Amino acid sequence: MNQKVDKAVLDLKQIRENSDQIQELLNRRSAGEYDLQPILQLDQQQRELETNRSQLSARSNEIGKLIGQKIRGGSDPNGAEINSLKEEGNELKIKLAELEPQEKDLKAQIETLLFQLPNLPSESTPIGKNETENVEIRRWGDEYIPNNPDILPHWEIGERLGILEFTRSVKVAQSRFVNLIGAGAALERALINFMLDRQIEAGYTEVMPPILVNSDSLTGTGQLPKFAEESFKCQEDDLWLIPTAEVPVTNLYRGEIIEASQLPIYHCAYTPCFRREAGSYGKDTRGLIRLHQFNKVELVKIVHPETSEAEHQALVNNAEAILQALKLPYRVIELCTGDLGFGAAKCYDIEVWLPSGETYREISSCSNFKDFQARRANIRFKEAGKKGTQFVHTLNGSGLAVGRTMAAVLENYQQADGTIAVPEVLQPYLKREVL
Repeated sequence: MNQKVDKAVLDLKQIRENSDQIQELLNRRSAGEYDLQPILQLDQQQRELETNRSQLSARSNEIGKLIGQKIRGGSDPNGAEINSLKEEGNELKIKLAELEPQEKDLKAQIETLLFQLPNLPSESTPIGKNETENVEIRRWGDEYIPNNPDILPHWEIGERLGILEFTRSVKVAQSRFVNLIGAGAALERALINFMLDRQIEAGYTEVMPPILVNSDSLTGTGQLPKFAEESFKCQEDDLWLIPTAEVPVTNLYRGEIIEASQLPIYHCAYTPCFRREAGSYGKDTRGLIRLHQFNKVELVKIVHPETSEAEHQALVNNAEAILQALKLPYRVIELCTGDLGFGAAKCYDIEVWLPSGETYREISSCSNFKDFQARRANIRFKEAGKKGTQFVHTLNGSGLAVGRTMAAVLENYQQADGTIAVPEVLQPYLKREVL
């Protein structure tokens, strides 16, 4: 495999020079879904047109100079020879005027197709067709799995305790929203504050970003144009509700050149998140797992390419640390190529144990995008004493999804008397030991 392709590079030059290798990597994601031939054909047309335009432009410039030389040499400015050259020059200008919009249109078509291409999977990402071929890396906390066959689903125990309320949220909004009442709201706030405090201690700088972003921001991180139907858009403004804090936090640096000495940059951010969940109707219709609005603490890293793999492992560990502190059993899964998110080159999912269903459910997805987002958002860095700039690598992951963490607490900490024991690390926040 050509080493150049090992980077997450989907610029046109790389596709042109390494089309077979890039097509192979795209096929690892989904054979037949992504075809480079339309891009290569348009690129060939555009380059031929550009060559033709350059030749015509050169001839036009040559005619201009030739007319001046001949007139200075004594030729009649209104004579047949000069008129013939002028006529040829006018014809060239007409042709050039016709070619310019054609070339612009070809470039726009190419750009549209390029933005529809996903990231290239890392060479170390397991090859597989779908989630059934993901690889389990490790498990933690088996000793904390409750030995209680009568555990109620989190939505049922939450409604019994009066801390989760779903019915009235339909009246206020629609299905897949929730009202957190009393201790439920307090537990949500406690989890948010606990997560932020722990990640700040781990070296992240907190950001509270806008939760409405423009189209350029969503394009920069890869949500647009492919996932427009998944997002909520304001009808009269170029503003969208964020699907994750990854979008505004990464785009803080869009279009900037960062000094290498400033890297790595670590940010954590609590925000509400909004997703249509298009195509998921009928799945997880009850409870906190798949809501249109949910809270999340996000981790974002902007790093030097040479350190991104190590930074990725560290980010996964930062997310795991929250579950370990809460003593919630979980496992770490490495996604195969067929299950990777659109922008990820490599991804680990952390799945928490939900005893009511005797299953693990995703609570964090930790991705290394390499330079995929940096190219789209034009985020570069410059090293002292070196010419030119390079693209940074970006990474992010949930640290954690708050609603799903609450669901795990309500199930794993259920007591025989129908109450919920408060995890020890949350007691200073909630000022109580039992819900």
